[in-house]
Amino acid sequence: MEQSLPPVLSSMAYHADLAYVTAKGLNGGSTIAGTLILARLAGIHVFATGGLGGVHRGGENSLDISADLTELGRTPVAVVSSGPKGFLDIPRTLEYLETQGVHVSTFLDGRRGNVDFPAFWARDSGIRSPMAVRDEAEAAAIINAHLSLSLSSGLLFANPVPVAHSIPREDMAEIIERALFLADRAGATGNKNTPFVLNAIKELSGNRSVPANKALVEANVIRGARVAVELSKLQRGEEGSSKTSNFMPRFLGGEDTLSGLNEDLHRKSLSNQAPPTRQSLTKTSNTPSQPEILVAGSLAVDISCDYTPPPTSPQLSTPQQHTSNPSHISDTLGGVGANIARAVHLLGANVRFCSAVADDLAGRGALQALKDTGLDTSSIQILPGSTGARTARYVALNDAKKDLVMAMSDMSIIDNIPAFHLRNWTQNQSSNSNSKPAYLIIDANWSPPTLHAWLSWARTHKIPTVFEPVSVAKSTRLFTLPPTNSKPTIIPTHPTPLINILTPNIHELSALYTHARSTHLLDTPTWWNIINALGIPSTGARVALSLLTTPSLVDAGIPQRALQLLPFCPTILTKLGSQGVLLTMLLNAHDPRLSSPEAAEFILSRSQSESVGGVYMRLFGPAEVVAEEEVAGVSGCGDTFCGALVAGLVRRGRGAMVEECVMEAQRAAVLTLKSRESVSEGLRGMRVE
Repeated sequence: MEQSLPPVLSSMAYHADLAYVTAKGLNGGSTIAGTLILARLAGIHVFATGGLGGVHRGGENSLDISADLTELGRTPVAVVSSGPKGFLDIPRTLEYLETQGVHVSTFLDGRRGNVDFPAFWARDSGIRSPMAVRDEAEAAAIINAHLSLSLSSGLLFANPVPVAHSIPREDMAEIIERALFLADRAGATGNKNTPFVLNAIKELSGNRSVPANKALVEANVIRGARVAVELSKLQRGEEGSSKTSNFMPRFLGGEDTLSGLNEDLHRKSLSNQAPPTRQSLTKTSNTPSQPEILVAGSLAVDISCDYTPPPTSPQLSTPQQHTSNPSHISDTLGGVGANIARAVHLLGANVRFCSAVADDLAGRGALQALKDTGLDTSSIQILPGSTGARTARYVALNDAKKDLVMAMSDMSIIDNIPAFHLRNWTQNQSSNSNSKPAYLIIDANWSPPTLHAWLSWARTHKIPTVFEPVSVAKSTRLFTLPPTNSKPTIIPTHPTPLINILTPNIHELSALYTHARSTHLLDTPTWWNIINALGIPSTGARVALSLLTTPSLVDAGIPQRALQLLPFCPTILTKLGSQGVLLTMLLNAHDPRLSSPEAAEFILSRSQSESVGGVYMRLFGPAEVVAEEEVAGVSGCGDTFCGALVAGLVRRGRGAMVEECVMEAQRAAVLTLKSRESVSEGLRGMRVE
């Protein structure tokens, strides 16, 4: 079937047009200013072009200054060009770039000493270049150092037109003056000026400007590609690269810059030693060769503010609004993914944690704290501050009983990672059944496209998945699939479900159910086929549900909502706080529980379907009733439960049953409940059986 292409813009897309072009689904070329923005978003460090925009003659009065210059002043990307078009005001262009903080150098290109800044068609302009560079390696070293300093401005490397195609400066000066005169007489001003002048120069030069233009573009592309290669060598610490610059934090960008490990970045920031190569890093890293559990999620700094009533008002238990409140404030290593990974690690399972931090104070502290726990950090991507990335933070405001009143979080660093970068974490995970992870645990901090890219990868490699919803707002990302080719997406259901295990609290469960219902996921034929096969009477199962759980839970609709989500998530463990955990499972036709005397009392329904055997539902009471004065904080309890549950399944091996791990997982959560840490160190000596 033929698919019509979006309409093409009739002119270049300036940076001010990008939002319009994107929203309208248009095609078109971009100016240097627009390309700078797109390159930064894509993590591209350097690109090549023909000529740069500049200050037009008379620009001190007309203020006709190209947006290329202002964008270079605020975007940390390097541009290789042959300088501004010769008919622009080159001295004022250089002055403007200096004011904007843009580094400007010219390639010597076989020359020595001071050289002119090029004038596009001419190798010389009569204006000395502020600086000069010998070769591509030196240019890469400058870019490397510039970005490692987190400078927000860009860099301009001027590459003179090849000698064989250059036009002498004196000849071009005469041609340009004539072209400008014709433009003025024709009234070609504003955005019509440059096209008019270029066409006039073409005619007045006897067409010599055209081959010169083509030659300089080709030369710039070759030069820019070589600079990019040298820069990549510097980032990887490869032998043969320039040794003139310090380390360069890796961008969230192309495959070359993200593939491999990032641990060398943090080590370099703490010492003056050269960053290790990939080979040496592989030897020194404590990366488990065959991780049993892969955890993908957020790494954050958790700040907990526990309200302490003032002595004059001891009866107050809740912080007062619109004023400062006395409190006990502590900060710990956090992030849902990090908490889960730490719980798994403390319980003795091999875990690989995939996440990202910024190269800022919080990120360096979080990374070091993670290392101090003994957890492998080789799969933590580190993004420089120049990308705008911020290490994730979570701030919890608790009342006097340490119950959560309000929380604020900034998880944008994970939320903004594009789905196509997933390969940088998964490319080393073998599909071999002897080395692939036993489970993938993923939290909801990822954007929907990236989240579902993770889940799709796991389904492809037949790796069971566990989803931790994180919050009410983010939980519904599980049911927010990105469209494919403008067609509606279909949520996978049993027997190849969207995920295998879901661990929500009651609020997240309700949010998932409400979202599924409002988006008509509960109206599809595949959903109805599975629901009908469960064997639950059409009149409902209120009495049976009340016997298996409690009347109050049934009145709240908790077991009913879990049942209706089973086609997408066949194992749901709903965390009920002080009431324990409700386990709801869709059983396969040949599940041993269906014939087990011990499991009989928990079988809600039986089915005659070939693929569905019935429903198992079991309410686990709390592992321990914790006195109020023993509660140190609730943050991390649910994460600990999730990590301990999966660690227990892995330790039991093939054929392990979820219900065998629930109470131990609850006991692990209790240890965290009593600890001021997001994950209790007490898990280290805890045996999960």
